[in-house]
Amino acid sequence: MDATADSEWTAANRANWDDRVEPHLEGYRVDRFAAEPDRISDVVLEDRPLLEPHLPGGSVAGLRLAHLQCHIGTDTLSWARLGAEVVGVDFSSESIGAARRLADASGLSDRSSFVESTVDEAPAHVGGTFDVVYTSIGVLCWLRDLDAWARTIDALLAPGGVFFVRDAHPLLNALDDERTDDALVITRPYFATGEPLRYDDPSTYAGAEGARVEHSVTFEWPHSIAEIVQALLGVGFTMVDFAEHRTLPWQALPQMVEEAGAYVLPANSDRLPLAFSVVARKGA
Repeated sequence: MDATADSEWTAANRANWDDRVEPHLEGYRVDRFAAEPDRISDVVLEDRPLLEPHLPGGSVAGLRLAHLQCHIGTDTLSWARLGAEVVGVDFSSESIGAARRLADASGLSDRSSFVESTVDEAPAHVGGTFDVVYTSIGVLCWLRDLDAWARTIDALLAPGGVFFVRDAHPLLNALDDERTDDALVITRPYFATGEPLRYDDPSTYAGAEGARVEHSVTFEWPHSIAEIVQALLGVGFTMVDFAEHRTLPWQALPQMVEEAGAYVLPANSDRLPLAFSVVARKGA
């Protein structure tokens, strides 16, 4: 792997995510999150029943939780509101700054901290180990090396700790996302190729209509289900739960429609999983 190319890919993605912060502060309604002490993000509302049954006492309350790729912190701070002591990690300095301000505005600074770091370097920047390592959703495509990702999770988890991920299904990511008919056609790699897919798109998924970013070029990596699972097995984790889901928080395909706050395929939804989730446990 060319270290220069890897650095350039990371720099491009970081600049893009720095640009997304301002529109996302509006799109995520952080003002409402701060003003409503009982408000929990939609992502955590969906993840909570998937994760908590596998935790001691069936709750994150009283546990230490590390959130990788935390962005502006609404999900991280939702876990803090549910009783966890949280640390959010993200490579975007703008995201980390926004997360810290949100923690202050929400009265959650005493239960949270935020660290600027790439996923690979997180163990060197985050002190101690955690009962839970959490990441969700729209995260894995930004990572080149899932073996390094799994090693980070292993380093951060205490013995007996639990890891959770929910993300877009790799099969969905391989589909043509510009077709306006009902056909599901594979046009992109399902398996890892060793090279990223390059995109040039100034739009962003949250914020005012027509919101644009200055740094529009990004690089994303395909990862198969087998690669994801094997990376976790490779560091000795035990798979506790695996599920595939029919909903997604964003409109990944033009034919998807919003239903009860999530996006679904409007007909024949059994044709395609839109998301997956994994719960894994580190050995005691």
